[in-house]
Amino acid sequence: MTRSTVDGPRPVRLSVVDMFGLGMLGLSTRKMRAALSALGISLGIATMVVVTGIPASSQQALLEELTALGTNTLRAQPMPGQDKPVELPEASAGMVERIGPVTAVAQVANTHARVRRSDRLDASYGSDLTVLASSTGLLETVNGGVQSGQFLTESTQAFPVVVLGYVAASRLGVDRVLPGGAGPAVFVGDRWFSVVGVLSPMPLAPEIERSVLVGWDVARSELKFDGHPTVISLKAREEAVEDVRAVLPATLYSEIPGLIQVSRPSDALAAKRATQNSFAALFLGLAGVALLVGGVGVANTMVISVLERRREIGLRRALGATRGQIRGQFLTEAVLLSGLGGLAGTALGVLGTVGYATSQGWPPVIPLTALTGGVLAAVVVGVVAGLYPSIRAARLTPTQALSAQ
Repeated sequence: MTRSTVDGPRPVRLSVVDMFGLGMLGLSTRKMRAALSALGISLGIATMVVVTGIPASSQQALLEELTALGTNTLRAQPMPGQDKPVELPEASAGMVERIGPVTAVAQVANTHARVRRSDRLDASYGSDLTVLASSTGLLETVNGGVQSGQFLTESTQAFPVVVLGYVAASRLGVDRVLPGGAGPAVFVGDRWFSVVGVLSPMPLAPEIERSVLVGWDVARSELKFDGHPTVISLKAREEAVEDVRAVLPATLYSEIPGLIQVSRPSDALAAKRATQNSFAALFLGLAGVALLVGGVGVANTMVISVLERRREIGLRRALGATRGQIRGQFLTEAVLLSGLGGLAGTALGVLGTVGYATSQGWPPVIPLTALTGGVLAAVVVGVVAGLYPSIRAARLTPTQALSAQ
């Protein structure tokens, strides 16, 4: 549009609000075409969200399974076969806790006591079970669980109570511990200990499955335990597991660190890292393909729109609309079309991802980049896809546009 002045006609400058209104007018007057075009971009964005969200949910489920395999755990103990066994310091757990990346520490020690189902059995009876003094944080460190009853606590570790490993419970004839009732008892050393818990199977810690666990304090007072741990278990941040392993021997036995044996990081850690890298590349590839498909759809829609609306363009040019205003109108339509499609596609993709992940028993995970990037990517695609059609529309002269058949 133009405005007459004493110096001649001068084009009217359209505000952002006016340009937005023109873009919305183009969409509202062709509702069905706009809906179908927005559906194309929304399917593209929904595909992007789904193809990133579903693998991310699957990846999270896999990573949780790998983490349960102990990818961030280490075990330290004196090197076996020494003429004079190394004794770990009594303060070993506190020393290890001071290592920065360490997040949890637990310790156990062999009390060399014997456990029997009854005091009627001979004292030399061997059940092939180990009586271990244990710190209260053991289960958290070794990813263990309680099948029935409870584990040792700060309030019970000084009392004559035991927790049985899964195999130990089977051999001692204890299948469960009922809450609130008088629990079974086993004979440890030369006195009875009440059973307060039975552990779940722990294939990653078979020595715990075959053990009878007693509190650290009661082991000192009743089983003549000297307080020196024999195995230190710890958890550390995964990215620093190797560094912690390197300093652990010197931390526990600075005199001769070579006499301390430390387990290697689990092979599952390498598998977990490889999984993360593979899925990251997969996400980028799938998202790129989905965006490309959506962009082609918007570009095609806008080119056809320019061809069908040449008369409208010619009429607006004849009434004084500038090339910039024509460009802005069609570019605004493309961006609005893509933005609306992006919002709808993101919502659709989230619903699809959550529904599928839930049906598979996976934790629903939708990358933040997919949520925010869905709409932003749709707008960028709209700009790129609408650039050529808007320039093409602006180049039409009023004569060319009005003479189109």
